[in-house]
Amino acid sequence: MELLKLCGVFIVIAGFLLRLNPLLVVLAAGFATGLVAGLSPVAILSMIGTAFVNNRAMAIFLLILPAIGVLERHGLRERAEALIRSFRAATAGRIMICYMLFRQIAGGLGVQLSGAHASFIRPIVNPMAEAAATRGRPVSQELLDRIRAMSASSENYGNFFGQLVFAAAPGMLLIKGTLDQAGYNVQLSTMALYAIPTAIAAAVIAFIRYSLFDRRIEKDIQAEGEGRP
Repeated sequence: MELLKLCGVFIVIAGFLLRLNPLLVVLAAGFATGLVAGLSPVAILSMIGTAFVNNRAMAIFLLILPAIGVLERHGLRERAEALIRSFRAATAGRIMICYMLFRQIAGGLGVQLSGAHASFIRPIVNPMAEAAATRGRPVSQELLDRIRAMSASSENYGNFFGQLVFAAAPGMLLIKGTLDQAGYNVQLSTMALYAIPTAIAAAVIAFIRYSLFDRRIEKDIQAEGEGRP
């Protein structure tokens, strides 16, 4: 009977293996687990509704995607590329560094940007990085994929290591709650202070990575140009 309560896990695995609709799979798993546990359908619906209301902020990115799609259809990427080509000193790595620093400062001030990969990296940062790297030169799809991956990493560097500098950040509150439960009384201001060296170290490492990446881009483009007849 105890193993039967794990039926939801098997439903999720089977649903993903069969490539069924993820939302329907998760809902089916939740209902199955709830029924096995002795809950009524009404109680299960009530729990799902309560969880959705309590975490409704997590779904904000769903509203961002259609807006970004409309902007891209009307030339957002093209305008971003045209803008960056007007700056001769701009490189893909420098654009990523600037965005990473912007995200670190914003996170340190407590400014959270929901769905930044979808709202900033995809439509703005990545097109600028590609335009600065290629300058109209033909490049391979592999190189473009690496530029996109590095552009996404600038969001991860900035957001992850910058947000903990803000004492009231959700991640910081979660860490403090865990420490309090373990019997360690640590002040949020002290935790934020110790997060500053980590943020600085992350910025330095990212700066080195993006600088080396600029050199790698130029070498790859030159090699590709020499290899073409």
